[in-house]
Amino acid sequence: MTTLQGRTLFITGATRGIGLAIALRAARDGARVVIAAKTDTPHPKLPGTIHTAAEAVRAAGGEALPLVVDVREEESVVRALEATMATFGRLDIVVNNASAIRLTDSSATEMKHFDLMMGVNTRGTYMVTKHAAPLLAKSDNPHVLMLSPPLDMKEHWFAPHTAYSIAKYGMSMCVLGLAGEFRDRGIAVNALWPRTAIATSAIEFVVGASLMAMSRTPEIMADAAHAIFTKPARAFTGNFLIDDTFLATEGFTDFDRYRVDPTKPLAPDFFVPEDIPAPASLGPAKKG
Repeated sequence: MTTLQGRTLFITGATRGIGLAIALRAARDGARVVIAAKTDTPHPKLPGTIHTAAEAVRAAGGEALPLVVDVREEESVVRALEATMATFGRLDIVVNNASAIRLTDSSATEMKHFDLMMGVNTRGTYMVTKHAAPLLAKSDNPHVLMLSPPLDMKEHWFAPHTAYSIAKYGMSMCVLGLAGEFRDRGIAVNALWPRTAIATSAIEFVVGASLMAMSRTPEIMADAAHAIFTKPARAFTGNFLIDDTFLATEGFTDFDRYRVDPTKPLAPDFFVPEDIPAPASLGPAKKG
């Protein structure tokens, strides 16, 4: 496969950021995209709704189905998958992108925040994939993608924000287990994670707005996801991929085009193992 034309993608948290970028990349191929997210009306701070995302998908050349979905609620997930089949008649790709983040230590993390991150990140990923699997099994090239890091169990990835780390690595543990469980059914399950900060609302409002200029755009993750989805599912599963390293193996060489500000050095992301070297310099690409 070289195109996603006619394929149906179910993307959680696709109203903005990486999820929306993946949706738009697929739409350019003529794919059908289910925008499965909570934002039905404009948020006072965060850009986009399921409806604006759907409009963007259609403008890019795809079909869109905007659905209000809370990945913490089983009935909501099941109902959305039923609507997907009723509208498009097939399901080929699931992207578990929805994620909650709170970068605080144990003293500053209230249990409601712990429950939110576990409910959205780990439990939501598991539940969406569990209910989507029987539908994916009918596809000739089914893929599940988690936006989660390689399982690099080092203390320094946990100590500053144990709750968040548990929730994100929980998504990756779903990859490890479900890739094995679904292998005989031909459903690929992989993880994708960025080497650098990505210019999203999470960076701007949670991590620190100063990092926006030191980030790459979400399009690098979208291009990597597209390359994953066009691979044969039975032969490409159980992988934990870093965006630029994976794209380099696919023949990509121009990583500077993803920089928000070429005069700034790129800020490394959390959870990137030290033994996976960058294929391109993270220093400034141009003089300021």
